[in-house]
Amino acid sequence: MNTTGHDVAFDVVVVGSANLDLVATLDHLPKPGETIVAQSYAEHAGGKGVNQAVACARMCARPAFVGCVGNDDAGVFLRGVLEDEGIDTSMLRVVDMPTGRAFINVDSRGENEIVVVSGANTQVGIAQNPLQLPTSHVLLMQLEIPLATVAAALTAARKSGAITVLNPAPYKSLTEEVLSLVDVIVPNETESAACGGTQALLAAGVATVVTTLGENGAVINTASSETNIAPHKVVAVDTVGAGDAFIGALSAELARGATISDAASVGAVAGALATTNHGAVPSLPTRDVVRKAMGK
Repeated sequence: MNTTGHDVAFDVVVVGSANLDLVATLDHLPKPGETIVAQSYAEHAGGKGVNQAVACARMCARPAFVGCVGNDDAGVFLRGVLEDEGIDTSMLRVVDMPTGRAFINVDSRGENEIVVVSGANTQVGIAQNPLQLPTSHVLLMQLEIPLATVAAALTAARKSGAITVLNPAPYKSLTEEVLSLVDVIVPNETESAACGGTQALLAAGVATVVTTLGENGAVINTASSETNIAPHKVVAVDTVGAGDAFIGALSAELARGATISDAASVGAVAGALATTNHGAVPSLPTRDVVRKAMGK
């Protein structure tokens, strides 16, 4: 993954999860023991890996996706979605397990709750030892896949010079050895708290912490600086996929050589725009739409 002096196959390699999202739209989120009749139902491509790969592609990056799906209709559907977006799927493996699912409830205010069944995602990288990845400017990962695969991919990327970007979601405890291989970590406020906060992440060896703050934008922290990223104001209808839009846009911009503050500013606009439409993949904006919203 050497980013200097050699040809690079892709802008971003995404190693991550692929899910079929089953989305119910509700007046309000159910309380324990409560049964609610949904106002509507839809199925979308999802999984943080797929979402972020599509976000990169729509921001005009050249992504490759490394993941696993089952030998079922959901797996065929997800491969088709990735390929329709121009994403390389030569390392999308079919395994003898069901494709991952995410059961998502969204209320009238756009808030959501999600239950994930990992399925085939538990096999990402397991069958390949050592893990071989295409060359890229940026490696982008999340935590819906085995932690051993996360560590192996980060190690390979660090050796070859790619920028390593990690979205620590859903939260899992990470060792300092793994965190020290991360150039840019992108948690939301809840994930940051679970990781011990910004200072703990920096102390563990992460170079840059970009904390997303929802409607309040984002903040970038390094060992020597703090930079606030202004929010882009919108009327939100569905927050599913907003974080993925932010991270995908940030990664695409980093692959183009943007500074972290410029990349995060683009990410903040992309994340905000994603909340104005329903669903994860359907809501991810294109680079033209993001640039127009930024007045460019």
